[in-house]
Amino acid sequence: MVPRDLSRSEDSALSRRIEQCRAEGRPALVGYLPAGYPTVEDSVAAAVALGRNGADVIEIGIPYSDPVMDGPVIQAATAEALARGFRVADVFTVVRAVAEQTDAVPVVMTYWNPVLQAGVDEFARSLAEAGGAGIITPDLIPDEAGEWFAASERHGLDRIFLVAPSSTRERMDMTVNASSGFVYAVSVMGVTGARDRVSSLAEDVVARARAAGAPRVCVGLGVSTREHVLEIGEYADGVIVGTALVCALGEGGPEAVGRLAAQLAGRA
Repeated sequence: MVPRDLSRSEDSALSRRIEQCRAEGRPALVGYLPAGYPTVEDSVAAAVALGRNGADVIEIGIPYSDPVMDGPVIQAATAEALARGFRVADVFTVVRAVAEQTDAVPVVMTYWNPVLQAGVDEFARSLAEAGGAGIITPDLIPDEAGEWFAASERHGLDRIFLVAPSSTRERMDMTVNASSGFVYAVSVMGVTGARDRVSSLAEDVVARARAAGAPRVCVGLGVSTREHVLEIGEYADGVIVGTALVCALGEGGPEAVGRLAAQLAGRA
């Protein structure tokens, strides 16, 4: 069960940034990149380029050996990072660089096992010390998040849970009540990956999350173009881009990430 006294601070760095974007009449641009791909140094440079070229929020992913939500592009990238010796502690290096060298708000996206292995409270403490704002947890449900609730409260971190087209009314209510910063709305049933068109289910998921009380909802999975950003921005508070940025990094390095970020943000 979700504790009744969980904080949902409207004054967190993440909440403030998304509200700032809303006040400017645009959706927040949320970009995803995996830490350690193709190297830790390159992932730092790419994340900084992303933050300097229009991303409002940056999700730094932790490579994991069983990525059930990731499509082939991100799976290949994270597998390469692991093969090159990525360690969980490396994610804090990337988060710190984003916090210190850009105006973007850094969060971590991770499957739950790496956090458990590191120690939930220890991970949360290290993330907060590095300047991170919260964690996106694709395979953690509120029913099993007791340790995370306690650690997030203790270290002032946002809890970003996922909702999907398949979420029941009960599950939607529980997830929204457990979340802070924003609710991550998955627009399709399936894995990550760039798609030609945005799923028609996305708007419905956002509307259902809002009806359940979510003050901020960001949409991810399948977003790859400026047109997608504008389309989703008509009804969501933020637009999450991952696979397209990872492709850019793999094909053209950190500079290509910066160019794509500028295009997505309408700066190019």
